[in-house]
Amino acid sequence: MQKQYLEAGKFVTTHGVTGEIKIYPYCDGAEFLCGFDRLYPTPQGGRPWRVIGARAHKGMVLAQLEGVTTVEAARALVGRMCYIDRADAQLPAGHFFIEDLLGLDVLDADTGARYGSLRAVTNAGAGDLYEVETPDGRRVLVPAVPQFVAEIAPDRGAVRIRPIRGMFDDAD
Repeated sequence: MQKQYLEAGKFVTTHGVTGEIKIYPYCDGAEFLCGFDRLYPTPQGGRPWRVIGARAHKGMVLAQLEGVTTVEAARALVGRMCYIDRADAQLPAGHFFIEDLLGLDVLDADTGARYGSLRAVTNAGAGDLYEVETPDGRRVLVPAVPQFVAEIAPDRGAVRIRPIRGMFDDAD
């Protein structure tokens, strides 16, 4: 079952004296997070903060939230997470929330053999990497590029890949 509210970022510090707050984005980036009119305080939603204004700044979001008009009020939010409602997000075709990929079976695109399950998605700068946990507990990194990833199908519970020789076995 898909979660309705997804981690969007973390309030990391205040900015200025008018209650603006800096958010470290956990989503695609600061620009994506700036597109939301509401942020939620818990993974269950709760009473949302209405976003009065938001702008990207050095990979972060500087946001002004309704009712947060002093540096003291903003400081009270530092360290807390904020969430978005899945219904408020418009993803392009073929794009998925990382939350929806975690736990999917990782299968061979040609044979259907199961390599393991997708445990994490990371980015080391050159692009996303899928961390696959094999049945024997090993962790294997698979570049999330079309040369390796043939299909992403959260609705069918699987990611289908075409690994190179040696990626999941000890072959040269």
